[in-house]
Amino acid sequence: MQKSEIIRKTEEFLNNKFAGGAFLAAHPEEKAYRLEHSYRVANIGREIAAREGFDVTETVVACLLHDVSYCEDFGEDGWRDHGRRSAAIARPFLESLGLPEDRVDDICYGIAIHVDDKADFDGVRTPFALTVGDADNIDRFDVYRVHETLSHDRFSEKNLSEKTEYVEKRLKRLKELLNMPLATGTAEKMWRDRLSFYIEFLGRLKSQLDNSDGVKGKTSP
Repeated sequence: MQKSEIIRKTEEFLNNKFAGGAFLAAHPEEKAYRLEHSYRVANIGREIAAREGFDVTETVVACLLHDVSYCEDFGEDGWRDHGRRSAAIARPFLESLGLPEDRVDDICYGIAIHVDDKADFDGVRTPFALTVGDADNIDRFDVYRVHETLSHDRFSEKNLSEKTEYVEKRLKRLKELLNMPLATGTAEKMWRDRLSFYIEFLGRLKSQLDNSDGVKGKTSP
């Protein structure tokens, strides 16, 4: 099967799964976000794979399917298992593509561990497998998530002191994460680039907040 056909079939499978999910059908905004996120992660994975010499098609497929279990209503307590459930849902489909067993295993292992670094079957933590989680994390801290996080946390509804405290806590956490090791040099560069932007954005936001409660400095008599 041609590589373009494998990706096309994977997109079709993902869309069909999301279309058939009761939870996503009842929450169209979540369905749209989850699909858009899956594509962003796939494109990040594609860039990493191209630069690191991984099989680009296999990486894109793994990233597209990393959240396929959102077709199920797993509830809040089941969120931690969604990587393992995604791997279980993806495996029969991947086998139907005629991929070698070892490649199916590696793809499924990467999907399974992307949430909490654990799988319910044996696998090897190859840079390829770890790239699924790396691509997911990179998207979680990219430009769109700056907007989404502020909106989700109702930032605009907070008073000035609450906004300042919120930004300071977020900045502290981002600086702690900035040098987090990832599986490849490409992923680490992308990660630091995106977090540096996030940190700069929040730093400028904090400066505006600091200037929002009075005139600063002394003026000449």
